[in-house]
Amino acid sequence: MEKKTLTIPYEEYTSINELSAEDRALLEAAIDATKGSYAPYSHFNVGAAVRLEDGTVVKGANQENAAYPSGLCAERTAMFAAGAQYPGVAIEALAVICARDGSLMLNPGSPCGACRQVMAQYERMAMKPMRIILGSGGPILVFEGVQSLMPLIFNDL
Repeated sequence: MEKKTLTIPYEEYTSINELSAEDRALLEAAIDATKGSYAPYSHFNVGAAVRLEDGTVVKGANQENAAYPSGLCAERTAMFAAGAQYPGVAIEALAVICARDGSLMLNPGSPCGACRQVMAQYERMAMKPMRIILGSGGPILVFEGVQSLMPLIFNDL
């Protein structure tokens, strides 16, 4: 037996102003996307935005449903909309932001396992890692590829 350690590289920014103009615009689109959140049960509003390799930005927001778990996360809403509206155009980056009662959360939220698996599938289709920006009213975390969020990822190969 050999004991091993996983290391997860990421960047941490203290404010949105430290991001590149491109990443800042994507995170601002995710913040705007929270306005489309339908969260009457949790009151937890999540916005996501994906930037495609051609520069197109597609937004999504979480959608709850009384028949739980029939709702859908913001990340998958954005990725599925991008895949349906722009088939064959790779997702270059994804930004996610969480809010409650109109105020950004103080710490970044993290995509659920189902969203991470969908992210992995889109990465595989693009054959390159996706930039992942997890924003908040406090620190902003940036990861290069879903492998950093889910190191033992399911792969059907």
